[in-house]
This record gives sequence, structure tokens and C-alpha cells, in this order.
Amino acid sequence: MSMLSLIVFLPLVAAAVMVAVPSIGSAAARWAWVAVSAVELVLVGVLWAGYEDPGPNELAFEEQVPWIPGVNSSYHVGVDGLSLPLLAMTAFVFLACAIYALGDSERPRAQTALFLFLQGVSLGVFVAADLILFFVFFDLSIVGMYFVIAGWGHGNAAGSALKFFLYTFLGSLALLLGFIGLYVFSDPHTFDIPELVAATPLQDSPLTGGLVLAAILVGLAVKTPTVPFHTWLPPAHTDAPATGSAVLAGVLLKMGTYGFVRIAIPILPEAWRGWAWVIVVIGIVSVLYGALVALAQTNLKRMIAYTSVNHMGYIILALGAVGLAVDDSAQARSVAITGAVVQMVSHGLITAALFLLAGVMHARSGTYEMGSYGGLAAPAPRYAALFAVAAFASLGLPGLSGFIAEFQIFAGSIAVAPVTAIALLGILITAALFLRALQQVFTGHTQGQSTGFADLRGRELWSVGPLLSLSLLIGVLPQVLLVVIEPASASVVDLIGR
Repeated sequence: MSMLSLIVFLPLVAAAVMVAVPSIGSAAARWAWVAVSAVELVLVGVLWAGYEDPGPNELAFEEQVPWIPGVNSSYHVGVDGLSLPLLAMTAFVFLACAIYALGDSERPRAQTALFLFLQGVSLGVFVAADLILFFVFFDLSIVGMYFVIAGWGHGNAAGSALKFFLYTFLGSLALLLGFIGLYVFSDPHTFDIPELVAATPLQDSPLTGGLVLAAILVGLAVKTPTVPFHTWLPPAHTDAPATGSAVLAGVLLKMGTYGFVRIAIPILPEAWRGWAWVIVVIGIVSVLYGALVALAQTNLKRMIAYTSVNHMGYIILALGAVGLAVDDSAQARSVAITGAVVQMVSHGLITAALFLLAGVMHARSGTYEMGSYGGLAAPAPRYAALFAVAAFASLGLPGLSGFIAEFQIFAGSIAVAPVTAIALLGILITAALFLRALQQVFTGHTQGQSTGFADLRGRELWSVGPLLSLSLLIGVLPQVLLVVIEPASASVVDLIGR
């Protein structure tokens, strides 16, 4: 078994043990999740330490075993500069959630098994090099998150979970239709991603290629989500438990944007160029709409949810821009792709931290309404400090990872398409909404639910603190991340220019 297979299947085996051995106690289950997640992070760290760029359309730590030979589908896994950072971010977010959940008391063994299952399939998405394998892990993540929201959520958890499942499952059916289209029109027929990238099926059939890409775009856009496929996101986040929201925003949303850079752009470059302006417009609308609607929210968790629509819009904007002006601006387009991948990592860390902090608020007082608080910085200075760091990171303050991502996205996108500068307004609006939230909740006289609010406990501090510390590390020393991503981004630019 390769290192990648061990990383994917270790949490799945641990989840099966949790289900099969009912005698496992609550404390043992909680610490088992922490232990497995810590081992996962160490294994990913070993991968990172031994990683060398494999070259264009090649994968490192590759493993391939026949799986469904009749349709030329295999168990094919590997990583490159696009997937390895997301693999590391996923391991980091799940460990943070495992530490945060040490204080939870509701059905700990079942919750541990479910999150370990979700961890395994999420990691599987980012290492899959076969479309069917990608789809299996992609779909199983939907099932896992449905049960997380329905089983451990609050408010209208059942309704929100059902809406999430129906939306995203319908999107996955469109994605499957697109994958079948790639298989049918490839020669030889295959679901292997590197083979499809090399063959570029439908290169000479713009209409059919555009339709296949449309199916893939819809499937991935629902999971991302972009406007107008975003309506499942706010209720799902509002009613999900804190750990569920952290994983949903931090990890699952990235499956959609990762699918664009791993599958849609490299396999269908001509169709992507044909759809580029549509994708750019969708990105700009998502940026501005997400920020404006977030500004109108009084519920802190819904506000953070809508900022995810805004931040995912930056990624869509950048990826759309790389399909424009393919005869020049190769460097600018490479910078845009690099910024998009950095944004995936940055958003995962920052928004996971924000949702865990929102969970602390609900656990203490039972409400996310910002008007119910005031002067919270006095009784909870550690909570206020970490929330302020997370908010400034989310709005793109220099010195934090959000700035590195957004700077590269706009530097690359504006160089290719100056009209994308319109989306800079999204940063201004995001700054306004977070500053308003900080002022309303944390400043002034202590009142309302802030009275008697207990400051962060050890498990909460050790779950949120490392996420923001890593965001700070990327903001101060971005080369740690960029040296891995940039060669892969340049390879994608070469592919789209074919």
C-alpha cells in the first residue's frame, strides 16, 4: 500500500472500527479521532517533505491498480502542486475539528465514526486521478455531510440537511453526465485523468465540448457554490454544528474549485476558452453578491456563510480569466491560477476558524444574533483577539494568507482582463462587514449575552489558534506554499494554450 492509500484508508478503517466495536467509550472515541487525525497530518507532512515536482501532466507518489477494466477505470491516485496543498489543508482542518470536539457529549462514537469517514473520502477526492474514483469520493462526501447536519445540527437541521443533499446530489448527477461524455468521446475510451488530459477529447468539436463542459461546470458550481447555485449554503451552515460548518466550508467547497483546475481546464481547454467570459462574469457576480448579502446579515453564522460565496467567487474569477488572451500573458495567467489555489487553502483555514469561533458563541449563549451581544472583548479577550485575527485574514489584511491569495488573483486577472477590477469592491465590502461585526459584538459596554461569557477554553484555543497561525505563516512566508503550487500552475497554463 502506498503512502497516499494509507492516508485515504486509515480514517476509513478507523471509522469502521468505531462502528463495529460498540464497547468503545466516549472519551476513547474522542481521543481516537484526535490520534488518527494527528497521524494523518504527520503522514501528509512526510509527503510534503519528500515531494518533488513531477512535471507536466505527471503525478508524484503515484499508484494505479485495475478496478473496473471493462470501462478502463482504475484505482489511480497521485498528487502534484495543485492537490498536495489541499491535502495538507484538509488534514489540518480535520485535526482542528477533532480537538474542538473533545468537549462534545452528543453520541461521540457515532460522530467520530462519521467524521473519520468524511475525512477519508475528502482526502480521496484530492488524490484521485480517475474520474469514477473522483466521483465516488465526491458523492460520498455529500452523504457524510448530510448525516453530520441532520444528526448533530440545530434549528431546522433536518430541512437544511435535506436541501443540501438534494442540491448537491443533483449537481453530482450533472457532473457524472459530463464524465460519461468525456469517456464516450475519448479515444481510446478511458476515465483516467492524465490520459484524458494528454488526449484532449472534443478538441475539434466545440459544440459537443461546450455541452460536456457545461455539465461539469454545473456539477462543480453547485458544490463550490457560485451564484445562482448557492442557495443551499446559508441554511446548511446556520443549522450545522460548528465542526460540520468548518469541514463544509474549509474542505467540501474546495472540491468544486479543485475540480475546475484538475479536470475541466486541462481536459477541455478549448471549451474552457469558449466559456471564459461567462465564467468571469459569474465570478464577479458571486464576489459582489456574496459580499453585499453578507453585509445585510444580522446572524453571524449566515454572514460568514455568505462571505464564502464571495471568496469562492474570487477563485472562479481567476480561473475564468486564464481562459482569456491565451496567445500572451502566460505569466499573468499562471499567477492567477496560483492565487486561486492559495485562496482555496487560505479560505479553508480562515473560514474553518471563523465557524469554530461562531460555534463557541452558540455553545455559550445559544444564539448567533450579533445584536444580542456587546462589549464581548472585556469578558472574553482571547476570543475577541482570535476573532479579530480571523476577520482581518478573511478581508485580506497584509501579513495573512488572504492577502497573498487575493493579491495574486487580481494581479493575474486584471493583467488579462482589466474589467475584473470591478471585483475589488468585494474586498472593500468584506472589510466593512467584518469591521461592523467586530464593533457590534466586541466593543462598547458589556451587555446582553456578553455578560458572563466564558473565554476560550483549552480545546477551543488549540483548535482555532493553529489554523490562524498557519494563515499567518503563509502570509509572512508565502514561498513555503508557492514553491509547490507555481510549477503546477505553469503546467495548467501550458495545457490551456494548446
